[in-house]
Amino acid sequence: MGIHQKPTWLESLYHEKFFAPCPYHESAKKNEKNVCCLDCCTSICPHCVPAHRSHRLLQIRRYVYHEVVRLEDLERLMDCSGVQAYTINSAKVVFIKKRPQNRQFKGSGNYCTSCDRSLQEPFIHCSLSCKVDFVLKHYRDLSPFLKKCKTLVLGPDFLIPQDADDMMTNSDEPMSWSSGSGGGGSGSSSSSSGSENMSSMMMVPPPACPQKIVRKKRSGLIYVWSRSTSTATNYDDGKVSDEDMATSMSRRKGVPQRSPLC
Repeated sequence: MGIHQKPTWLESLYHEKFFAPCPYHESAKKNEKNVCCLDCCTSICPHCVPAHRSHRLLQIRRYVYHEVVRLEDLERLMDCSGVQAYTINSAKVVFIKKRPQNRQFKGSGNYCTSCDRSLQEPFIHCSLSCKVDFVLKHYRDLSPFLKKCKTLVLGPDFLIPQDADDMMTNSDEPMSWSSGSGGGGSGSSSSSSGSENMSSMMMVPPPACPQKIVRKKRSGLIYVWSRSTSTATNYDDGKVSDEDMATSMSRRKGVPQRSPLC
């Protein structure tokens, strides 16, 4: 990279169109291109991430209809001193492109060196593009501000679709569904053993209750969970005691009485 030249990954941040549907995954959900592959210098969607998992990936976010990147990720690529950062979801972000602001009269205060946007002290650049233009204009060389970054991965909050995640897993090694034991087996045998374990769990009787639980319904039928048999028994056909029947009948709504006619 010579004088007045920008690295190719930086040019891709300026000219690539982000948050547009991916042409390779038009029918898939969540196909917006919100990742920039710095090695391929192109924008990709979450479904394309498994094909670029060994490359340097930079997540692109949106803030007030403008593309932003995390300050933590950008500082691994170049010096970001003097660029004003904003906080989004407890993460500091930096705008990528300029945001010019029409201003007839410039009052006292701190303003951007390129687009005259009002800034807080001690910042002098409102975006990454503004700092790059300032450095090239005054120093004519951007290389002292660039950093060597060999690896750059996506953050833990980045969600990869299930189909893309499965493709990534299948490309490395088959997935094992065995649990508890350390030995691994095929997917079909593990699945069948899981079904047998589930069936055996369903056949286990429920634990004994410390006491009898009596549930009284409005219909007069009483369902009792017996401790000895651990089964629900329906007492009807005259097998209910008089005391329980009286209690059950008392819960019924009485017959409405018509007021006498005058």
